[in-house]
Amino acid sequence: MIITTKKIKSVAIELTKHNIVIRKFVRHIIFLRRFLKYWIIKKTNKTDDKLICFKSFSGKSYSCSPKAIYEYMLTQDKYKDYKFVWAFREPNKYKYLENNRNTKVIYNKGKAYYKVMASSKYWIHNYRIADHIYPKNDQIYVQCWHGTPLKRLGYDIEKFDNALNTIEELRFKYKVDAKKFKYFISPSAFASEKFISAWNLKAIGKENSIIEQGYPRNDRLFHYNSDDVLKIKSRLGIENVNKKVILYAPTWRDNQHDSSIGYTYKTEIDFDKLQKAVGDDYIILFRAHYLVANCFDFDKYNGFIYNVSKYDEINDLYIVSDALLTDYSSVFFDYAILKKPMIFYMYDFDAYKNEIRDFYIDIDELPGPIITNRNEQQLIQEIKALQDIDAYNKKFGKKYIEFHNKYNYLDDGNASKRVIEEILKF
Repeated sequence: MIITTKKIKSVAIELTKHNIVIRKFVRHIIFLRRFLKYWIIKKTNKTDDKLICFKSFSGKSYSCSPKAIYEYMLTQDKYKDYKFVWAFREPNKYKYLENNRNTKVIYNKGKAYYKVMASSKYWIHNYRIADHIYPKNDQIYVQCWHGTPLKRLGYDIEKFDNALNTIEELRFKYKVDAKKFKYFISPSAFASEKFISAWNLKAIGKENSIIEQGYPRNDRLFHYNSDDVLKIKSRLGIENVNKKVILYAPTWRDNQHDSSIGYTYKTEIDFDKLQKAVGDDYIILFRAHYLVANCFDFDKYNGFIYNVSKYDEINDLYIVSDALLTDYSSVFFDYAILKKPMIFYMYDFDAYKNEIRDFYIDIDELPGPIITNRNEQQLIQEIKALQDIDAYNKKFGKKYIEFHNKYNYLDDGNASKRVIEEILKF
């Protein structure tokens, strides 16, 4: 029997999942080793006032608000002296970015990454930074986050079924991150309130760190045309452009985890039944959450289901789709900007609300039909009902306006400009 490093890591993760004492000890040892390595590099590299490090979803993609801010800065002469570094898990995949002005692409771990983080005046990221990496006093960490929260976060979580962390461990992670950032981007007063609470910002005197100017990531939704839609469909390999497109974007479950690969997701829709019922009129773009590590085999549904989980730019998927099917994913907040129909298939609602995470809002606010059990026949009926868009608008139009006025009122296509000007003070 050959014992690989991957196998050893998998066994270690499985062991720490079931023993909190061992988990804390192992994490502490790893933290100390990494902290020392970074501390040495941080002390030997001066801060460059014109250097910005961007990172999205822990280096998994080129997307979200870091991308929007970066691309806006590229269009402005007043930022021509700034240098940009993007950190990725697969840097070779994004080397094309180096064709842009003053841009470098690096691997998101190791000495080169540490040196960039130690040298950059600004860190513009949309996810937590590793615990062992702390900014110097003259560095500015901008936490963009990655969506208006529906699910409770950080200090607001009271019910929690997670495979890798207790509530106390999760809150500690948020506490560490909160101590680091200078700014936190918010799209609305609602989101600001929840971010302040989830990161416990009042307790550390950082409630004024919020930049409430809309989401840069949503600027793209105000700047596209019909030609863009056709180009996106071509990139996705969609041949029948006359069929309606449904974006199916479920979120992850905290309690579904495989030690060998990470968080997993089990599709809970009978796609055979769905294809038979609506396949003549619709195609499905399936988009798994970025934390989900398992693969999905949709080969038997060729031409009906397109797996777009690895497609970086979710805005393209919003733009090209005619309707959204989701559960508890925050994608619906952004999608609502487009005023397109949405269906909420919350087949495990009771368990998710009462055992896994719970919510910040009453789901009755959602501007679309809500299914709270495994009623696939109702799901099919709601999809078919989308053919009558006038009936949908009549039923949910008022609720859609109220939803938009509460959650998306700041988004207008210019958030990137406002946010970067506030960060750089010009």
